[in-house]
Amino acid sequence: MPYRLGVDVGGTFTDVLMFNEENGELFRAKVPSTPSDPSEAVLNGTDKVCALANVSAAEINGFLHGTTVATNAILEGKGARVGLVVTEGYGDVMQVARSLVPGGLAAWIIWPKPQPLARLDDTVEVSGRIDGSGNVVREVDEAQVRSALEALRDQDIESLTVCLMNSYLNDSHEKQVYEIASKIFKDIPISISSEILPEMYEYERTLTTVANSAVRPVVGRYVSNLEKALKERGVTAPINLLRSDGGLISAENSQHAPVNLLMSGPAGGVTGALWVARQTGIGNILTLDVGGTSTDVALIENYEPRLSRETEVGHLSVRAPSLDVKTVGAGGGSIAHVPELTKALRVGPESAGAVPGPACYGRGGDQPTVTDANVVLGNLPRALLGGDFQLDRDASVKAVQIVADGLNLSLEAAAQGILDIVNENMFGALRMISVEQGYDPRDFALMAFGGAGALHANAVAKLLGSWPVVIPNAPGVLCALGDATTQNRVELARTHSKRRSETSDEEISSTLHEMTRLVSEKIAKEGINPSQAELRYQVDVRYHGQGFELPIQIDANNFANGGIERVCEDFDAEHKRMFTFNMDAEHEIVNLRVVGLGPSLDLPALEIAKGNGDPSAAKISDHEIWEAGKKRASAIYDRARLRAGDVVKGPAVITEMDSTILVQSGHEAKIDAFGNILINPA
Repeated sequence: MPYRLGVDVGGTFTDVLMFNEENGELFRAKVPSTPSDPSEAVLNGTDKVCALANVSAAEINGFLHGTTVATNAILEGKGARVGLVVTEGYGDVMQVARSLVPGGLAAWIIWPKPQPLARLDDTVEVSGRIDGSGNVVREVDEAQVRSALEALRDQDIESLTVCLMNSYLNDSHEKQVYEIASKIFKDIPISISSEILPEMYEYERTLTTVANSAVRPVVGRYVSNLEKALKERGVTAPINLLRSDGGLISAENSQHAPVNLLMSGPAGGVTGALWVARQTGIGNILTLDVGGTSTDVALIENYEPRLSRETEVGHLSVRAPSLDVKTVGAGGGSIAHVPELTKALRVGPESAGAVPGPACYGRGGDQPTVTDANVVLGNLPRALLGGDFQLDRDASVKAVQIVADGLNLSLEAAAQGILDIVNENMFGALRMISVEQGYDPRDFALMAFGGAGALHANAVAKLLGSWPVVIPNAPGVLCALGDATTQNRVELARTHSKRRSETSDEEISSTLHEMTRLVSEKIAKEGINPSQAELRYQVDVRYHGQGFELPIQIDANNFANGGIERVCEDFDAEHKRMFTFNMDAEHEIVNLRVVGLGPSLDLPALEIAKGNGDPSAAKISDHEIWEAGKKRASAIYDRARLRAGDVVKGPAVITEMDSTILVQSGHEAKIDAFGNILINPA
């Protein structure tokens, strides 16, 4: 039987999910992550899930992988040493950067400017110049280029970037320099900006291409080693990696453009949530993905996740498409502490991580974490992962007592304070992608997943007013499901940069037609028949004089017939929705974009047996939790034994292999036909 496998590497656990493509039967596993070598956890998880399904690795016909390798290389400063080739006069482009400084005015004094990814002494200038219309002003002096590159060769660089002025309009000079460089640098990867980001804005194009070069050797080694190890286990299926925008990219192409993987990890959760949203029929979703070290949130409107044209990792902001995911340092491993100076409780962003982890994990951790607070209050049972992972409650009590003593509170009050703060942090992140983007969170349901999402979802929904809370099947491995059920995706952008009066429907339509041909060629390289691909078209529009633009979906087939007029009307409507006003200025068409999507996987949704509304058959034991300042009688239920239509009244704890669900007092959880749990106020 054909089996498809999805893998998501997290900070604490690596999630693996495998399903039978013919009947939708699911098998899931969680294994501890191995930060020193992420591929080790991937292989361990693959072995474990194959054993659960009683299949050999050779029966896997699809291997889909969300990875944080590129992200971690940037965050930890472990990217390759990058050499940079620029046009004469632009050698300081990475150092000058943009004048934007995060924070208030004090940031000008206290903000340490990050070290550029390409150092000034690893940057060389070459001859040749192309003007703003794409015309050659001065030809490349090949002897001068060769001399500059040979000097750079002695710098021990590990990767090379070529980014020349106005190459997004005419890439002939970049290709000429590339040909010379490929003969001098035979053993290192070379990235050129006209292939990575053929758009205007010199600094953003340079930064994005340099970031691509910085992670190319790291990603290349990881993918190559993983492919080799999987083949030794009998896996012959091609590996596809999850892009930041929620699409898939082949392993081969990912090694050429790994800058598209910088938000690969969080993207898996959003694509998994989208699959569940279609299953439940709820099109407006706020996602809450709570892991061991952080919380990722996103917004899905009418079954479409919001996309951002930029990817942010730490202080780095590159021009690569990604799902609009916001991240805060609030997870199960977030450490609580009471500063000596203020005596005000703080939670995160520091995390206990996978090693040693929270105190209750019994791996030597002794600092109080969010997970320890949940253990103290009774929100977590004594064992996780189906009984495979025992929790040490005494260690949690000892750790949280540190906070209680620092605040002069009872043990339970201190634990509740930790949860209140971390829930507020999650609430703040959700406001960023809803209220601050012009959306009312009360118009959205809240879908929670990740190892700890279902523990906090009820409390966060009360703050938001977002109902119902949707807890999908296998919430702890939903990111892996997203990896396994998404589509191959390729994207091509081209700068147009003309005011409405300077262009025409016919001109834009002709450009889109040529871009469609190029996208079809790119998607064929992904192993997809272009005739089976879905094509989507976007135009980036702004008012002339503005410094930012909004993406507008268009119908390219009918664009030659009044397309610009329709685009401008749609832009005005979106601008007014987001900012409450429109400007009396001419519209400007900035970028054109074509997206090619491979066929989507039609995974059958398995309906569960119907119940009579009484969940007592799924009850494991009576229980007590601490809520609202006192102990309350509760019960623990086994999710696998709940049936469609069953209603669990809070307070209650529902357990499953990969997650734990907390239903608070005054709320009830109803099981739908597919086994999803919907929590609403009673």
